[in-house]
Amino acid sequence: MNKLELMKTFVRVTELSSFTQAAASLGLPKASVSEHVRELELLLGARLLNRTTRKVSVTQDGLVLYQRCKDMLADMDDMENMFRLDGAVLRGRLRIDMPTVAARQLVMPHLGEFLRACPQIQVEVSSTDRRVDLVREGFDCVLRAGDVQDPSLIARYLGTVPMVNCASPAYLSHYGTPLTIDELSQHRLVHYVSTLGARSAGFEYVLEGQLHQLPMAGNVTVNNTEAFQDACLGGMGIAQMPMSGARPHLAAGTLVAVLPQYVAPPMAIALLYTHRRDLPKRTRVFMDWLSALIEREWMVA
Repeated sequence: MNKLELMKTFVRVTELSSFTQAAASLGLPKASVSEHVRELELLLGARLLNRTTRKVSVTQDGLVLYQRCKDMLADMDDMENMFRLDGAVLRGRLRIDMPTVAARQLVMPHLGEFLRACPQIQVEVSSTDRRVDLVREGFDCVLRAGDVQDPSLIARYLGTVPMVNCASPAYLSHYGTPLTIDELSQHRLVHYVSTLGARSAGFEYVLEGQLHQLPMAGNVTVNNTEAFQDACLGGMGIAQMPMSGARPHLAAGTLVAVLPQYVAPPMAIALLYTHRRDLPKRTRVFMDWLSALIEREWMVA
């Protein structure tokens, strides 16, 4: 059996944690997928996957091999295309992750532009607010907002998005419109935390170059950007959100900007990817496209 085919099969099983799903994805019988993994394990003299009747998980050796296999397969794809100048010949799979709001409001409405330019690339889009494991879950790159504090990843900073304080007309009708920071003591904040149970920073604002955090009452705490936005739209409190996500609601009148002189610091936007000698060309092309899209659509007040 061709060693590259063995590696492709192993990578797919690892990414899907399932022989059955990998077989369906590759168009192979399940027995052939199992045989490919066994053959690779015998060839390398190492156990790559733990198998039980209920799940498949990668071993430590398998995790190391998985990243090496991904790099080698990507390099093979690049070598096939290195002397071709037409971007349409770029091919292969791209697996990307991004916040739900970014996928829904920005990437999916424009992804057709990228696919028309690169029709032989298959894009798998994961949209979640959790911190995914790029290596274990097989992502080529992820889009993240906020500070990046992971030395195992390379961050390509794209810029910052201005923030805005928002509330629904129904909320303001009930509680009134705050005009000063002191008046926030009579208001409610929709709290956002990355992990439920964590402490919210409260209402954040920059004054004379200094960051201030004001504890505020609130009945709702969420860890998902869509739920965060929906809670604000539902009149559950004031929310501090990126202008990129709030803009369509402000234009429609379903949200109203408040306290424009007391806004949180701009939110950094970055693309993250793993350390490696060279990124596949399809990944670099996609990141360039996404960077230009974000600059065009989001990097304006």
